[in-house]
Amino acid sequence: MFGLRLGKYSARLAQTEQDVMDCQKLRARVFRGALDERDTDAFDTRCNHVMIECAKTSDLVACFRLLELNDGSEIAQSYSAQFYDLSALEAFSGKMAEMGRFCISPGLQDPDVLRVAWAAMTRYVDDKSIEMLFGCSSFSGTESEGYEDAFALLKDRHLAPSRWLPQVKAASVFPFSSRLRLRKPDLKQAMKTLPPLLRTYLLMGGWVSDHAVVDRDLNTLHVFTGLEIEAIPPARARLLRATAG
Repeated sequence: MFGLRLGKYSARLAQTEQDVMDCQKLRARVFRGALDERDTDAFDTRCNHVMIECAKTSDLVACFRLLELNDGSEIAQSYSAQFYDLSALEAFSGKMAEMGRFCISPGLQDPDVLRVAWAAMTRYVDDKSIEMLFGCSSFSGTESEGYEDAFALLKDRHLAPSRWLPQVKAASVFPFSSRLRLRKPDLKQAMKTLPPLLRTYLLMGGWVSDHAVVDRDLNTLHVFTGLEIEAIPPARARLLRATAG
């Protein structure tokens, strides 16, 4: 992953305590609206932190963290397992990686940032022989209003296979699969309101839980998201690897 550069941006793994603190500060700005604080939790020390920087200035513009698991038997150790019953995924036999706390500097709209992030992810997945990526994909705010078409689209086209489907664990959820069972999505509106990270997961063959968790701590609604690497369409996999170099 070191030396990965695309256009104006480069990606690297955090190497120092200051690197991790810089990621935590960016997370606090994005998720908590706090300028002089850090967003931290117990998972930070167990994760690799990926930093996307402006190649010219070294300013941090995006980050995410990765937690490696040997297989599904370790799924209960993940961040996501705090919110979802993931017992079905205990049967997954390959290596897994949880992608979490993905965030982009507020106000930055450059799509190349997401391209660099996925290029870095692709290189990581290949280097580590990861067979499934998963995590929580977040919608801003804790109310479903305005996201109905997006959730209806998820319900119609992108629910997890029954063998992997997460069950409800969190105290507060929006059961969109049942609540919106009769709603047909407006595709244009749905695509407008899908978070960019989730949209990319879905384009690669990703799937989601049938409910969203109301996370008042981070002021988000999130859905569990999984992506089996072997399910990525070959043309898209070739493009990702070409971008990753």
